[in-house]
Amino acid sequence: MKLAIGSDHAGYSLKEIVKQHLISSGHEVIDHGAYDSSSVDYPDYAKRVCESILDMEADQGILICYTGIGMSIAANKFKGIRAGNVGDVESAYLTRAHNNTNVLCMGARKMPEQLACDIVNTFIRTEFEGGRHERRVNKIIEMEKEDSR
Repeated sequence: MKLAIGSDHAGYSLKEIVKQHLISSGHEVIDHGAYDSSSVDYPDYAKRVCESILDMEADQGILICYTGIGMSIAANKFKGIRAGNVGDVESAYLTRAHNNTNVLCMGARKMPEQLACDIVNTFIRTEFEGGRHERRVNKIIEMEKEDSR
């Protein structure tokens, strides 16, 4: 799988750990930064990762900031992106299985390294269940199309 990953300064260290985990697991990773812990603006990195998915350069994306909230808000501004802010393995499963999210957002604050890797593994291995969930996701897609404001 080809994954786009990005973080702000607060998520940089965890991003590097997750990136190395993905590479060692055989995945291709496109690192959109940040490239160190110098202060940066998280929307810039959310944009890079989301554009990488929308341009079909990556299959899914991972975004990390201090809480995951800012990245999630920024990513969800892009039509065609469904980003979920996740802090546990069950939510990682459900955000893929029920919501067909294509971007995983995580908060680096107090996130143990192994938990982050477990969340990422669950996210990328889980398939969308479809069925009644597909109907609901399709309603979200229609809402994007209808809103011309």
